[in-house]
Amino acid sequence: MGYPHKSDPKENVVLSEYFGDAGARTYDGWVERGGYKALKTALGMEPNAVTDIVKQSGLRGRGGAGFPTGLKWSFMPKEKTRAHYLCCNADESEPGTFKDREIMRWTPHALIEGCAIGQYAIGAEVCYIYIRGEFTEPIKVMQAALDAAYANGVLGDNAMGSGKKLDMYIHRGAGAYICGEETALMNSIEGRRGNPRIKPPFPAAAGLFGMPTTINNVETLAAVPHIINRGAEWYSGLSLASEKSSGTKLLSVCGNVRKPGNYEVTMGFPLKELIYDLCGGMPEGRTLKAVIPGGSSVPILTREEAEGCILDYEGCVAAGTMLGSGGVIVFDDSVDMVYQIMRLAKFYAHESCAQCTQCREGTAWTVRILERILAGKGTQDDIDLLLDLADQMTGKTICVLSDSCAVPVVSGITKFRDEFDAYISGAREPVLTHG
Repeated sequence: MGYPHKSDPKENVVLSEYFGDAGARTYDGWVERGGYKALKTALGMEPNAVTDIVKQSGLRGRGGAGFPTGLKWSFMPKEKTRAHYLCCNADESEPGTFKDREIMRWTPHALIEGCAIGQYAIGAEVCYIYIRGEFTEPIKVMQAALDAAYANGVLGDNAMGSGKKLDMYIHRGAGAYICGEETALMNSIEGRRGNPRIKPPFPAAAGLFGMPTTINNVETLAAVPHIINRGAEWYSGLSLASEKSSGTKLLSVCGNVRKPGNYEVTMGFPLKELIYDLCGGMPEGRTLKAVIPGGSSVPILTREEAEGCILDYEGCVAAGTMLGSGGVIVFDDSVDMVYQIMRLAKFYAHESCAQCTQCREGTAWTVRILERILAGKGTQDDIDLLLDLADQMTGKTICVLSDSCAVPVVSGITKFRDEFDAYISGAREPVLTHG
């Protein structure tokens, strides 16, 4: 896979600078490119000072929630009466998202360095990198990089000669979407079923093995060395719109565009420019119909909404959606939105851990009703039933998987009601034979 778009001046290449550069995968190659300088610097500072720099930078969690990273680190107990843990969430299960795997494929040492800095800042001697089971190449690359980091004294009992103990392990998941949820991830590492836990207690109080724990996303941790090297002021200054959203963001663009792929832009970049300029617009003869800007669990935008959307946390909320994981799914005017919404619902129904009744039953019933509509057997009552189900599924479960199924259904009905009505009235031919 090539990365020819990195030369576009509209991109702000920071994390993706060495994507496609095989030399950056090796320990020596990474050091030649400035690697591990940030860790050396951080190990010479007080842990709280490292946390303060990350706080001042404005870095927010890139996994979807957008919670301030430095603030999350500061929640960890300062006393070391118990072991502390850092977990790196490399499960990357959200449909439409494929950025974290590229960080691991091409710059594995960047992630290791970011994890090590995070460990030191929160007082964690052990870090687990939880990688999605299907990511066979990233796992292989990450393990080789981890072995090299140990062999060169970056990790271990005397990390970089600092006298500090920093150990790191790769834990391979088994391909369950639910294990991207932080408490389910911890259960999985412990060898338990990957069911989310009720909170409180929150991970900073009782997380992995009952000990204080912080969980961060791959992209979040990979940004930390850049912040240490170049300063909090540099990072906080990377913003085209809201001061509350700083830095760069990796955006995974897929669907009906001429040039899908990963693009790195400054926070506040217009979604319209991403689609039409960087990604080359729609296939010939097609027009934009809808966009899901933050992975499949965020509200769908119409063409008009998408063309006015600013890609940062505040801009997406103002447009009626969320930035989420940055998985941008583009639909042109050839797409059947009812069918696509059914596919999304089917994914969530399949991935439900079945712990909560509203999710277990609600996702399954949502799929059945949508399939019935697509089979030409739906009624107007089915629309009301879908909306009622969505209401019963939202905000009433241990984790947000149930909400993630309901959100595209509600936004889809709200914005593309005519397509649902066309199936119900018989104006559109059924596309399913069952339902």
